[in-house]
Amino acid sequence: MLTYNTQRKRLILPEYGRNIQQMVDHCLTIQDRSERTRCAHSIVAAMSNLFPSLRNSEGFRQKLWDHIAIMSDFQLDIDYPVEVVRPDSLESQPDKLPYEGGMVRRRQYGRHVEQMIETAAAMPPGDEKDELIMLMANHMKKLMVASDTDGVDDAKIFKDLREISEGAIILDPQIHRLHEFVAPPKPVGKKKKKK
Repeated sequence: MLTYNTQRKRLILPEYGRNIQQMVDHCLTIQDRSERTRCAHSIVAAMSNLFPSLRNSEGFRQKLWDHIAIMSDFQLDIDYPVEVVRPDSLESQPDKLPYEGGMVRRRQYGRHVEQMIETAAAMPPGDEKDELIMLMANHMKKLMVASDTDGVDDAKIFKDLREISEGAIILDPQIHRLHEFVAPPKPVGKKKKKK
């Protein structure tokens, strides 16, 4: 009767295959330490033959010895030529990244646009502030067109800008005009090639 791989022991590092895992398992059964070390060296040589393009890369030999230690579940007692990874270092988790709290009021614009609006609202009046506000308003319209392809009214952008800035930025649709953005065309399906 056939034995399927799904019925066998799960591979620790499947990229090396079942044969290399069986070699490592056999190496664990060898009683003589020097013979076991020699066997481990031949296994590492076989592992390096699986990835010939990486042989000259820096740290490749270190990685192979680390992998043989991992595949043996750190039970292989040999004279390692390099310092191998410790089991406790594999289980360490990176520190969590601190994310800014709070919800984004208008998801179609994103947090960065809201932060730019707050910065622009705090700026002293002048040409630079006016230019920044118009750039942001045009960018907001472009973002809205991407999510709503039916078209976007400038008054809607000005209303959102006023609400996000809590009334600090007020633009008049009669005076200020935004660029006209066109939604990108929808992709069409691939045509089948004739044979």
